[in-house]
Amino acid sequence: MVGSCHSCANCKDHLENYCPKMILSYGAKYYDGTTTYGGYSDIMVSDEHFVIKIPNNIPLEGSAPLLCAGITVYSPLKYYGLDKVGMHLGVVGLGGLGHMAVKFAKALGLKVTVISTSPNKKKEAMEHLGADAFVVSRNTEEMELALGTMDGIIDTVSAVHALLPLIGLLKTNGKLVMVGAPPKPLELLAFPLLMGRKMVGGSCIGGVKETQEMIDFAAKHNIVPDIELIPMDYVNTAMERLLKADVKYRFVIDIANSLKPF
Repeated sequence: MVGSCHSCANCKDHLENYCPKMILSYGAKYYDGTTTYGGYSDIMVSDEHFVIKIPNNIPLEGSAPLLCAGITVYSPLKYYGLDKVGMHLGVVGLGGLGHMAVKFAKALGLKVTVISTSPNKKKEAMEHLGADAFVVSRNTEEMELALGTMDGIIDTVSAVHALLPLIGLLKTNGKLVMVGAPPKPLELLAFPLLMGRKMVGGSCIGGVKETQEMIDFAAKHNIVPDIELIPMDYVNTAMERLLKADVKYRFVIDIANSLKPF
């Protein structure tokens, strides 16, 4: 985001991301009526309130996804109280959001279980990202063994999927937080929530103050996303690969070198 009203209750509470007049960094109307085009340029002019200071030990190519995927998972961990040492967190989906959720959760001292439909992601989750456990959501036996063991779950999946099995993994008072955005409604039964005083919530990026806090935390704990740096003329190929889930875990466009004269 690059703008907000600065005067509503959300803005005053450092929640500019929930301002009704929040301006997205691309494809939105700016204060002067022009269209925002994001950071696809060598320089840009910004409202100083929305500028984030990047610590020297975070590479710029690594900081870009932190400002999206990073804050998207960091904010709900903090808001929903899923940031206490020793808590057990489930992370559904191991993609751009999911791999960042694992990294932040481990840095916070949590026990992390990755929940995925893909058994072939187990080695990546546990050996590379440091997850403590891995559950294949299509494996009934593995899901049954994990019933009632998790304090919270960060659900990063943007495809239609069943919520009831995930709710079953939660302890009493557990929280299932949605950060993915499935295109169609999901089925949610009330009774499983009632019988464990469980909660289903959501979260969308974070305010400027919390985003700076997240960046500083990432710098302190050497957290950077796994990215693939690409030139601008590779974008069409990158989009084709995205449709095949063929990226670990974010494409980052090298604007500076792409704009150099031949």
